[in-house]
Amino acid sequence: MKMIRAFIRPEKEQEVVLALEGAGFPSLTKMPVFGRGKQKGIQVGPIHYDELPKTLIMMVVDDKDVEEVVRIIQDKARTGFIGDGKIFISNVERVFTIRTGEEKL
Repeated sequence: MKMIRAFIRPEKEQEVVLALEGAGFPSLTKMPVFGRGKQKGIQVGPIHYDELPKTLIMMVVDDKDVEEVVRIIQDKARTGFIGDGKIFISNVERVFTIRTGEEKL
């Protein structure tokens, strides 16, 4: 299993979530976050914005579904401009259900 963390523009959140749900991936966690990439924020006229708002979407999927989920996020979150976001994928070693204590294999 893999954990997918996608940092996307807040205005693209609903479109991404609905597309994931429509494709059979309804389980996710999302939260508002602030940060910056290698461009160190953005300059608009005389004002420098050091950290920009993003939405973090986190989900755990089977290995076989990673490419499809990444494709959906990229297709729905892309505007073509700097700041569209990033997707990080990492291994999930173990998963437990808190209520039952069961380990998901």
